[in-house]
Order: sequence, then C-alpha cells, then structure tokens
Amino acid sequence: MPILQNGTTTIRYEEAGSGFPMLVLPGGGLNATVENLGHAGSFNPLVEFASTHHVVALDIRNANDGQTIGPLEPEKGWDQFTDDQLALADHLGFDKFVVTGFCIGGPLIWNLIRRAPDRVVAAILGHPSGFRPRSEEHTSELQSPCNLVC
Repeated sequence: MPILQNGTTTIRYEEAGSGFPMLVLPGGGLNATVENLGHAGSFNPLVEFASTHHVVALDIRNANDGQTIGPLEPEKGWDQFTDDQLALADHLGFDKFVVTGFCIGGPLIWNLIRRAPDRVVAAILGHPSGFRPRSEEHTSELQSPCNLVC
C-alpha cells in the first residue's frame, strides 16, 4: 500500500483503475479503513468504479487497524481529516474529483465540500451517519447540509 507523509501525519491509501479521479472515504467510524470497504451492506468503489475512474481510498486518521496515523487536535474538528484528504488529492494531482463516502464519510464529505467547493464536482453518500428520514416530528429540526455550503 502506498504511503504519503504529510508533515506529522502518515496517510495510507490504495489506488485502482484509471479515468476521472474519485476519492473514497471508508465508513465504520473507528474501523474506517480501506480493508473494510465493501462490508456491512455497502460496495467497494475500488472494484466497482475502477473501469471508469482513477479510484483512491484512504484509511481515516487513527482508525483501528488503519495505517493513517497523525495527531488529533480537538479544536480542529473535521478539518484535520479534510487536511488528509486534500493532501492526498494534491499529491495525486487531482484538481477536480468525485468523492464517495460511507457512514462517517458522509459528514467528512460535507466538510470537504465546504473547504474545497471548486474541486468536488460530485458526492456520493452511502449510509451516511447522522441521516434521519423526514417525519412530522423531526421536520423542524432538519436542515439540508447543502443550505450551508451552496
């Protein structure tokens, strides 16, 4: 597996295919690693999109059994994970790309779009954490994340 050293953070990633760039954010919270793609009812973009895209997936920073390792600074929140994603995209020469994410990858995608709206051309969210279906009871509490970034 390729490794990118970005300051004090080591980013481990895997690539497949060729074509338009696609960045993949695995799901599973503390188990969000490349190896866990395709488990828990989802699909593996490294396999499914390799015929049409240059697909790159990375372990989420400090995931159990992952190899992306770096300091966690609570005051930086989601931005430290987005820093890893943008560093990898820069390293690979991805000016514009599609991003696909599962579970925790959903909130990470929203932050990536907030930080780099001119680079993310499309987002695919699979089983995003924090999703709640609309209902009369919760309608007033829901706000589309797009309202925050568009």
